[in-house]
Amino acid sequence: MFFQRIKYTDLLTAFFIVLDLILINSIAYLLPINLEEIILFHCYITTAWIIIALQTNFYIIYRYSKITYVLRLIVRQFFFYFLIIYAFIGFFKQPNMSRLALAQYVAIVFVTVSVLKLVHYYLLMEFRERIKSNTRNVVVIGQNKKTSQLIQMFRDRTEYGYNFVRQFCPKTDDMPIEEYFRFIQEENIDEIYCSISELKNNEIVDFINFADNNLKVLKFLPDNKNIYSKKLKFEYYDYLPILSLRDIPLHNPINAFVKRLFDILFSLLMIFGLLIWITPLLAILIWMESRGPLFFMQKRTGLDNNEFYCYKFRSMAMNRDADKQQASKGDMRVTRVGKFIRKTSIDELPQFYNVLFGQMSVVGPRPHMVKHTDEYAGKVDKYMVRHFVKPGITGLAQVRGYRGEVQKESDIQNRIKFDVFYIENWSFLLDIKIIIQTIINMFKGDEKAY
Repeated sequence: MFFQRIKYTDLLTAFFIVLDLILINSIAYLLPINLEEIILFHCYITTAWIIIALQTNFYIIYRYSKITYVLRLIVRQFFFYFLIIYAFIGFFKQPNMSRLALAQYVAIVFVTVSVLKLVHYYLLMEFRERIKSNTRNVVVIGQNKKTSQLIQMFRDRTEYGYNFVRQFCPKTDDMPIEEYFRFIQEENIDEIYCSISELKNNEIVDFINFADNNLKVLKFLPDNKNIYSKKLKFEYYDYLPILSLRDIPLHNPINAFVKRLFDILFSLLMIFGLLIWITPLLAILIWMESRGPLFFMQKRTGLDNNEFYCYKFRSMAMNRDADKQQASKGDMRVTRVGKFIRKTSIDELPQFYNVLFGQMSVVGPRPHMVKHTDEYAGKVDKYMVRHFVKPGITGLAQVRGYRGEVQKESDIQNRIKFDVFYIENWSFLLDIKIIIQTIINMFKGDEKAY
């Protein structure tokens, strides 16, 4: 359960991040550097390494990355690391540090980490090619020179981990575009590659909407047509240029690692610092007013539209409509204790167990009941985009006032707008800002917290 939805590539990346940090700290003891501020030095080089890696995308290896890309990452990482290591002498006034030993340290770290980086790269390639794990089912839309090159690349470069399933030809196929969509759904296709020179503008829009609403990755072979998207990411598969419709920061392994690490640490802090003593107290208060279980578990939809049980402190009297009817203002099912814990959002605290188990994140789009997901997926545009990341205990839409009961259509539309913005513009600082605003709202009170 703890490693739910964690791919082997993410685990491998996390392993090499930790291994690199251990090495850059351990190798310092092999040489006579004459460290006077040992703890300061280790904090400095660890922080510097992580910051540089974030800026250079050192731990991002795409399935279509070439060895030259990996070598550029290594050179870029160590160029800045070398400068920052030597800056330590001047910043912290360490005249007794051996410059020669420091240079030897950087050289040994460079060789060691470079070897590990290349091992990481080839392990990923070999794993995909030999074990056929973590493959992506793909279809290609269009029939021309570029699509033929792309299909040939999928077939030849098996180490990339793509499983080519079918090619569609809009100009010659005697079938409506809806048949393409039906096939993509039935065959569990992961990625769609469109040659937009063969699609009409309205068909491009149809593909964009279909991909957004059905959790499919959509990419284009570019030409001079207009693509209706705010943000495009330019990539190369072998020597073929490819445009990605949406760049999701949390699909970056190091961003995902940082967010997951924060989730684990923050959830442990809340569980052992707050839940461990507030749970028995609430148990007494809840049971005094209403007999029944302490916790309320409800099926909700999360990452990739998978269902999970979301935990809450029970705030209502036992009733049959808990999984069907959303709480409304003045709801008679809510107990007196329930009104207080809902107003202060204390009822949401058990979801830190969901975070620890890997089903949720501290910050993300709020998970909806299965009934509501089924209802909104068919009538709210871009609704399914929110399932590209883990749901959160709090989110951007919630701190902007769109939480709780959906009273009118604009409520759910604005909630989705903020959810999609969060997914496309995630940063660690944005998460911190949302957490701080959530805490402020807890003390101020939210008019929609009922």
